[in-house]
This record gives sequence, C-alpha cells and structure tokens, in this order.
Amino acid sequence: MKKNISSTDDQASKLDRKTVERNRRIHMKGLCFKLASLIPARHFKPSRETVTQLDQLDYATSYITQLKGKIEKLKLTKERAASSSTSGSSSINTNMIDHNMMIGTRQLPIVDLRDLGPCIEVILISGLQKNFMLYEVISILQEEGADVVSASFYTAGDKIFHTIHAQVKISRVGVETSRVRQRLQELIF
Repeated sequence: MKKNISSTDDQASKLDRKTVERNRRIHMKGLCFKLASLIPARHFKPSRETVTQLDQLDYATSYITQLKGKIEKLKLTKERAASSSTSGSSSINTNMIDHNMMIGTRQLPIVDLRDLGPCIEVILISGLQKNFMLYEVISILQEEGADVVSASFYTAGDKIFHTIHAQVKISRVGVETSRVRQRLQELIF
C-alpha cells in the first residue's frame, strides 16, 4: 500500500515539474517574440520569419549595442554644444533670444496646423506675455467643423506649447485648414 502512495506522489511531482517547465518555455518564447517585435525589420538580414530564436537574440544584442553607441555619441555632442554655448564670444545670448521671444529664427507666437486627413493637429507656441484662452481655439475648430479629441499644454521656461488634436465631423465635407489657420492667427496675434 505504501508503494502505491509513493508512486502516485512521484507521478504527481513529475507532472508538476513538466507543467512548470512547459509554462516557463511558453513564457520565454513569448518574451523572445516580444523582443524580436521591438527590433526594426531592417536589422534582420533574412526575413524575420526564417530566423531562429538564437539568431533573433543575436540581432537584438547587436541592435542594443548600436543604440548604446548612438546614445554615447549624442551625449558627447550635447556636452560639446553645452560647453561651447557657455564659453566663447560667438555663442548666442539666450537671454536676448528669450527677451525677443524667438524660437530659432521664428517670432512667437507660432501657429502650426497639420492636416492629417480626417484629423487635424494644431500646435501653438506662445510666450507667457501673449495670453489667449484655449477655449477660444477649441471653439474656432468646432465652428469650422472639427471635434476636439484631445488638448494638452506644457510650459518650458517662458514658453507655452499647446497641442490640440481634432477630428473632422463630416469626412465628406472636411475642414478648410487655410481658413482655420487664418482665424487662429487673428486670435493669437
């Protein structure tokens, strides 16, 4: 009788170990698939479907190494730019730029409108001195036939960046973006 009980316990523990191992393999396979999906297709020399898991891991390793190298180059470029802007008489005086409210060579406020087919993206950049109400921008978009899907803003220094995404109410009619741009410029300037 004791022999039967111990043999069933051994079988149960073997089944448990098999189940645990099967689940571990399934989990690892899922992780490898997820890792391979994060790597751009141009990194795989043959097609993605014919590559073994070991090759996928090798490609992922080389891709990560390339990204690390790019990050280091960008950090060096950033440090050089920061050190050259703080020293030397040829550097641009950032206080003068902020005083004149310039971004690059463009005068603030900036209105950028992108027509993305059934969607519109409005980007507004203004200074703290030039205020406008966001609801006024939203009402212009609604009057021109677009429903606002999302609106966000953030401040950086003395600049305010607004991003508004809108969707066209009636896709056949659309929205005349030139008129929207003109009305927004009248509002902001």
